[in-house]
Amino acid sequence: MAINIPRGTQDILPGVVEEWQYVEQKMREITKRYNYSEIRTPIFEQTELFQRGVGETTDIVQKEMYTFEDRGGRSMTLRPEGTAPTVRSYVENKMYGDPNQPTKLFYIGQMFRYERPQAGRWRQFVQFGVEALGSNDPAIDAEVIALAMDIYRELGLKHLKLVINSLGDLESRKEHRNALIDHFKPRIGEFCSDCQSRLEKNPMRILDCKKDRDHELMKSAPSILDYLNEQSQAFFEKVKMYLTDIGVEFEIDSRLVRGLDYYNHTAFEIMSNAEGFGAITTLMGGGRYNGLTEEIGGPATPGIGFALSIERLLLALKAEGITLPIEKGLDCYLVALGDAAKDKAATLLYELRKAGFTADKDYQDRKLKAQFKAADRLNVKYVAVLGEDELAKNVINVKDMATSTQEEVQLSNFIEYLLERS
Repeated sequence: MAINIPRGTQDILPGVVEEWQYVEQKMREITKRYNYSEIRTPIFEQTELFQRGVGETTDIVQKEMYTFEDRGGRSMTLRPEGTAPTVRSYVENKMYGDPNQPTKLFYIGQMFRYERPQAGRWRQFVQFGVEALGSNDPAIDAEVIALAMDIYRELGLKHLKLVINSLGDLESRKEHRNALIDHFKPRIGEFCSDCQSRLEKNPMRILDCKKDRDHELMKSAPSILDYLNEQSQAFFEKVKMYLTDIGVEFEIDSRLVRGLDYYNHTAFEIMSNAEGFGAITTLMGGGRYNGLTEEIGGPATPGIGFALSIERLLLALKAEGITLPIEKGLDCYLVALGDAAKDKAATLLYELRKAGFTADKDYQDRKLKAQFKAADRLNVKYVAVLGEDELAKNVINVKDMATSTQEEVQLSNFIEYLLERS
């Protein structure tokens, strides 16, 4: 019986993986510019981390987590998102004691959610995210948003829309919470079971419901922006001012609440407006999460971050017809004819690679014509032919595949010859 790949996962094969590598390298370049350092956390954590950090009323915790019991009887979960593990590491490793604050981190890693697979949504997927911990300055909110926009722009995307909102502080959210309960309670029976259970626990999450998003009460629901206290309003105005000053265009959407319980103050999403991108237009999302470190046992520490799906980023590039400038091909391909030449080619190949060239040779004992065809398929710059006659004269024939010119080169000068032309 054939063993197939699990549903909702994918093999990223040669020819495609180079696109991933290019995108990831671009992310590393940009985060370095912004002074963010990479962090790598375990692929699984204690289940309680996500229950407390992400929130028990979220779809992730209630429906989507891959949770298992290990041999010690402990409940473990494959990480569904990257913020809670990053903050856990921040607390456990006492990064808050570092004199260089805020602590600015990024991650690239696999996440797992049990969802119905569709375009741009996988059960195993890769997220890139940044977290800035230790600053209440609204300027860092603008910095994090600008970093996200830079990634998309520098990869060539143009059909982008940035949407922002303020969720306010605890006082503002409490007032808004009460208004939402009063608004939905008389007709909550018309909503899905998830919304009904969230009414008292976290009514703001009702606004994020996909099933009931077209219900008339959704359109008339109280706006959080009408309940921001003076401090929250001033904070939001500063974020908008900084974004405007650096030329980052945005729209305000008072219905944007994000799907995780730990968000407060600034919330944002970047969407693709590209034709043919698909029904799920959101490319990434993030926001401020003051209070999360306390929730998982650390000192009071403000934080802000975002996460984006690399799979959706690649789909957006495809939708806009963007081809990444990926270098393909090899510098040199060795064609060896005869046993003695094959033995010498094995040594030459090692020397080529040691000198920094990308190089390969035939390992299937093919004829001359077949070896040249293999070199063509590999998009090789130079083909070097070594046969018994060349070996006897201590030379090698080097063909420039772009110009079809060929030159006989002394074997002792072969590496230097290629270095001069590289």
